[in-house]
Amino acid sequence: ALLEADPTAALATMLADVGPDDAPYARLLEQVSIYVDAHWGDRTEPPPDGPVADLGPACALAALVARVSARAAHPVEHAVELGCSAGRILAELAAGAERAVGLDLDLATLRRGRRILAGERVSYLRRVIGRHYATAHVAPGPLPRGAAQAVMICGDALDPPLIHGWFDRVVALNVIDAVASPRQLLTVMDGLCAPGGELLLASPYRWQSAHLEDAERLGGADPARDLVALLEAGSGLSARYRVEDEAELPWVLRRDSRTAIAYRTHYVRARKGT
Repeated sequence: ALLEADPTAALATMLADVGPDDAPYARLLEQVSIYVDAHWGDRTEPPPDGPVADLGPACALAALVARVSARAAHPVEHAVELGCSAGRILAELAAGAERAVGLDLDLATLRRGRRILAGERVSYLRRVIGRHYATAHVAPGPLPRGAAQAVMICGDALDPPLIHGWFDRVVALNVIDAVASPRQLLTVMDGLCAPGGELLLASPYRWQSAHLEDAERLGGADPARDLVALLEAGSGLSARYRVEDEAELPWVLRRDSRTAIAYRTHYVRARKGT
């Protein structure tokens, strides 16, 4: 409630300063800062500073955005993104679909993404250092066709309130290592995907005990190869998949004015058998 009321940076800093770094409000502020910057940093005022500034004006998701944007040349009827966060990928997905749906469990970031896709100027708090924040704005600008009509739902990617077998394009980028069960996520994606449809997946495979048990980690020393093998064999899925595109792509998250984390994320696009 405090975040959605758009408190001043001074008030937010004061509230976040009461308690540990992982307190709910401090964590919520940090998540909004990280992911709004990651999705829309190329059109924010002021632009993100710190290590990400050395990368130039392109947003941190630029490589993934380009991959999804290219799929608009192959339009589908229904598309869904699990873990849509602030909506940048969903906006690109909408350009190549009659109906695009995004789902995420983080309501605060999701609501900001909804307003951005509606063409509004959106303010948010960007982390400076520690528990100190400053106000930044996402400026309105041109969006892909259909972005404003995309539906955004707050829900769990492992149990989405969506119709099985209805989607021709199912997307989950940098999500598989952030859920309690990667295999369950794959099962959900497979269930949502219509015969002949496609899955778009990406992950840096940054397994963390805070998210999942060791036994749930996908594969061994080379999870990228194991994921491809699982899709091609259809292990635990309703069909086999044919990998049509695969790449190693950069992904950078700004944490504050002095810290950014750079990932190499494994991207796969696979076609479901009929």
